[in-house]
Amino acid sequence: MLVRDLAQLSPSGGQEQGYRAGTENLPAVTGFAAALDARRDWLGEAALLRTQLEERILALGGEVIADGVTRIATIGAYRMPGVAAKAQLIQFDLAGIAVSAGSACSSGSMKPSHVLAAMGVAADAADEVIRISFGPETRATHIDRFLEEWTRIFARAQERAA
Repeated sequence: MLVRDLAQLSPSGGQEQGYRAGTENLPAVTGFAAALDARRDWLGEAALLRTQLEERILALGGEVIADGVTRIATIGAYRMPGVAAKAQLIQFDLAGIAVSAGSACSSGSMKPSHVLAAMGVAADAADEVIRISFGPETRATHIDRFLEEWTRIFARAQERAA
């Protein structure tokens, strides 16, 4: 809408004599423009790496959350039966591997994932799920290293349970 006479408006903002609410978020605008221009040629490689990871997790006795459903190539959620996600986080962290136990928007929350619950994952199973992300720098060697650690953590948990 174009207004030629500011007297027709009721000032309610903090700038431009009260007629504009605030300053445009220039860093966000610039970041969005950069994201639009960013290369996306790595997404196919990420999908391939995720598929390879998931095949091996299943072979090791793990569970792929939303297996068989179309998903974004850059994020995966995996359940290690019998091992709490919190314990996995600590052990992966000590090994120098960054993983998460929930969505980024619920970081630090101790509540069960409402997303996993909505997907029909039982609360006790949801407590054993970690999330990993793939980026342009992710390589097969990273997947191999993650799986080495996954195998070690899972084997140790099974030994304790026996």
